[in-house]
Amino acid sequence: MVLAQPLYDTNKREARRVRVRELAEWLAATFEGDGEKELTGVASLESAGGADLAFVASRKAAQQAYASAAGCLIVPLDFPNPGGRTVIRVPEPRTAFARAVARFHPAAPPQPGIHPTAVIHPTAEIGTGVEIGPLVVIGEGSRVGPRCRIGAGCRIGKRVAIGEDSVLHAGVTLYDDVDIGRRVTLHSGCVIGADGFGFVMAGDHWEKFPQVGRVVIEDDVEIGANSCVDRAALGVTWIGQGTKLDNLVHVAHNCRIGRHVVVAAQTGFSGGVVVEDYAVIGGQVGVGDKARIETRAVLGSGCGVLSSKIIRRGQVVWGTPARPLKEYLEQLANLGRIAELRRQVSELLERVRKLEERGGARE
Repeated sequence: MVLAQPLYDTNKREARRVRVRELAEWLAATFEGDGEKELTGVASLESAGGADLAFVASRKAAQQAYASAAGCLIVPLDFPNPGGRTVIRVPEPRTAFARAVARFHPAAPPQPGIHPTAVIHPTAEIGTGVEIGPLVVIGEGSRVGPRCRIGAGCRIGKRVAIGEDSVLHAGVTLYDDVDIGRRVTLHSGCVIGADGFGFVMAGDHWEKFPQVGRVVIEDDVEIGANSCVDRAALGVTWIGQGTKLDNLVHVAHNCRIGRHVVVAAQTGFSGGVVVEDYAVIGGQVGVGDKARIETRAVLGSGCGVLSSKIIRRGQVVWGTPARPLKEYLEQLANLGRIAELRRQVSELLERVRKLEERGGARE
């Protein structure tokens, strides 16, 4: 086991100052206006001051931009600039602004060292430059790659592998036989590798189906707070490269989530679900077991996908059960007309009743 030097340098970082010209060069973009202006922070259009950077990403925001006090704006290539403001022109302002935020607020580098309260098995391998916080436990045969940050109270089981430059925030739990790739971020409360929900009926009671598989999380994945990824019953539960899971997401046993998938909060995947690359899944979505979400499909918030259902490539679906967006909106519009239809039916029934009374009276 490699031991680093004692932790925790308490020196505060100074505020970063970046000239407009330097920022534009860093973003591989062009600028107009005062290239020597110093920027010290980032802010929204409404709250930005003269030393702040803000961005314009829509026509509505463009109207607000002219009244903004921001010292510099990141704007689309076709942004009109009759007032000669200091701007940086880019094809995708939101993406460029996100990169600029990271320039002003870089992630704190690991402070190499192992806290004296950490408990690390003698067979564990700890890479160079690793930061291990208070009360961390690392089990037998596990490996932590170079420059990782392991926050306070993390529990890492046996035979776990964590790739270089990964970050585990406080209170993450990794069960045995979990593989974490490089540059992975796991937020507080994540539980990776817990048993899947597998039980079989034995006469008059349920018996546990042993969950003896693994979890593999590829490079550049980020998983939000209090999310859970269960181990496979047999085989592997897989999270592909670059995928981002929000807080409170549950991935059940034997799921395969592809590359660069984004999943919003409170979504749950039942066992054996396959989600292909670049799918977009809204919040509070429920996906039944063995369903398949094909590449670049979009699932609207709150929709429900039935077991074994296939959502086709590029399809946008909504509602429960999930159906194409156009069909869902038509049905929603029809529901909105129910009250008027009931009124019309009531009027027709009343007219029929009166006609029948007149006919009876003539007889």
